[in-house]
Amino acid sequence: MSEIMLGNLVWVLLMMLTLWVVSVRWKDVSIVDIFWGLGFVLVAWQTCLLSDGFAPRQFLIVALTTLWGLRLSFYLFKRKLGKPEDPRYAAMRKERGEGFWWMSLFTVFLLQGVILWVISLTVQVGQLSPAPDRMTALDRIGFLLWLVGFVFEAVGDAQMARFKADPANRGKVMREGLWAFTRHPNYFGESLMWWGIYAIALSTPGSAWTILSPLLITFLLLKVSGVTMLEEAMLEKGPEYRDYMESTSAFFPWFPHRRRR
Repeated sequence: MSEIMLGNLVWVLLMMLTLWVVSVRWKDVSIVDIFWGLGFVLVAWQTCLLSDGFAPRQFLIVALTTLWGLRLSFYLFKRKLGKPEDPRYAAMRKERGEGFWWMSLFTVFLLQGVILWVISLTVQVGQLSPAPDRMTALDRIGFLLWLVGFVFEAVGDAQMARFKADPANRGKVMREGLWAFTRHPNYFGESLMWWGIYAIALSTPGSAWTILSPLLITFLLLKVSGVTMLEEAMLEKGPEYRDYMESTSAFFPWFPHRRRR
């Protein structure tokens, strides 16, 4: 493991420690979500500035990571503006009582910092090697995968934001646009982007092990903080969402196959 990667880990944990101090003062842990994407941008740029990799590949990785991270953080910032602490964290605060303020340092901030660093392995390792000193087929495939994923995440988020902004849709289930082909186009898109960056990193020697990065983010999105958690909450809204589940793919986009009438 390079000194650059260890340095990145230190910087990420320092960022999370600073955010924790702010969260204690504001009594709002959910600010960590806004800075999630920005953490990857920090790692990408720091690796680029300190390493001697193949410059065009470094530029590609940094550009893709920056575009994704800034868009996600800005989207979450707008969604958070003027709202109280996210219900997930509010439930944790209620369950753990008065000790939550210091426990959140380990169970939320430092934990997410370590996860962020692991997921960013492809961003880091893909920039370290000067070889090959040309763009490869894997670079091009990775970019195309990332682009498709970015469209799914950005367009899916925009479609959902417009849907929620219309008072007539209150209490209804979004099942139009990309949401007609997958119940979670944003999660699918995010996973695909990380598989794309992995493909780019894979073009450099000795980088196959960074498959930990896309595997981890895909697992988290499917089984931990993404699909599973959200759908448990959505099922409480009534039979319409259950009908949506029965007709629409959970993750990978596919044509609707059955609807109740």
